[in-house]
Amino acid sequence: MSRVSTYLNFPRNTEEAFNFYKSVFGSEFIGEIQRFSTVPPQKGQPPMKEEDKNLVMHVALPILGGHLLMGTDAPESMGFKVKQGNNIYINLEPDTRAETDKLFKALSEGGKVEMKLQEMFWGDYFGSLADKFGLLWMFNCTSKT
Repeated sequence: MSRVSTYLNFPRNTEEAFNFYKSVFGSEFIGEIQRFSTVPPQKGQPPMKEEDKNLVMHVALPILGGHLLMGTDAPESMGFKVKQGNNIYINLEPDTRAETDKLFKALSEGGKVEMKLQEMFWGDYFGSLADKFGLLWMFNCTSKT
């Protein structure tokens, strides 16, 4: 089923922030916290620094009304510069790839594609963009159709 969630980027303190949110909302993480150490080597990229391997690659926490907060560490050592304004994405999870393609195309019109839609190592169809108003959007489709 389609859903919308909020995706938060932190410089290196995602786990601390999400443990705080967990205590506020009294909920539990969905699955284990995923670490960057699980990311396979990426072609054309230097090896991951040892101090980055334990950082959070992904965490999900239900808050109110089925809404999910999701997050990741986005450290400068990996090419990110987190600042107020680029640290929040609206994450769309459409039911089909056709719907994902349609929404991605429409929202990217006049905007800037950060990562084109593509198969990812975790098995989903993923991409991201900034729309013409500067809002950041992520797409993650788990369907193979």
